[in-house]
Amino acid sequence: MRNDHGVCYKYREGGKVKKGTGMKGMSQKSGDKRPTKSGAGMTAKGVAKYRKNNPGSKLQTAVTEKKPTGKRASRRKSYCARSAGQMKKFPKAAKDPNSRLRQARKRWRC
Repeated sequence: MRNDHGVCYKYREGGKVKKGTGMKGMSQKSGDKRPTKSGAGMTAKGVAKYRKNNPGSKLQTAVTEKKPTGKRASRRKSYCARSAGQMKKFPKAAKDPNSRLRQARKRWRC
């Protein structure tokens, strides 16, 4: 649901519309995000914190197994397709093997 200013509101509480906090307050230091050397992305702790702060969110951790099946396989395929678009949009990050984008793609086995 969007208001006139383009801000996305996540949920209603007691008749009032509230918006989620997004990635605000998430950091590597607090253990919510993985360092780039460990494959970037979010940790299970970070995903739990994000879902608590953003009710209705369906965020999940990375699909890292070699041969996922069913929904996990389609999630990986979808992520790889989206992140391939990011590689085109951000050629500087695409060229750098240590960028968060490249490391996350490596972790997802794209």
